[in-house]
Amino acid sequence: MTNYMYLFRGGQNTSTLSPEEMQAHMGKWMSWMGGLKEKGQLIDGLPLAGEGKTVTQEVVTDGPYTEGKEVVGGYLIVNASTLDEASEIANGCPIIAEGGSVEVREILAMPEPVEN
Repeated sequence: MTNYMYLFRGGQNTSTLSPEEMQAHMGKWMSWMGGLKEKGQLIDGLPLAGEGKTVTQEVVTDGPYTEGKEVVGGYLIVNASTLDEASEIANGCPIIAEGGSVEVREILAMPEPVEN
């Protein structure tokens, strides 16, 4: 099995949801993630805070300031046999129905450092 990272972009703006709507919203996510866990496919995952910093060539700026559809809201790490299988699993994510997207990327192993 290979590990894949899902990066969640866009979707529903949850800051305007009532407590009942937020509970229903989170219920969809918990149900989907629970199914992945039961199948042994879920390794890890957490939501990300809205604020952060961007670092480029010794410059640090507040942000990220991108369009809502481009904001990375969280991630999951799953295991699957192929990229196609990982993509099929991601197709069940609740963010898809909310107009968001899931970027699916294989996590590569780093080579061991060479000791001198």
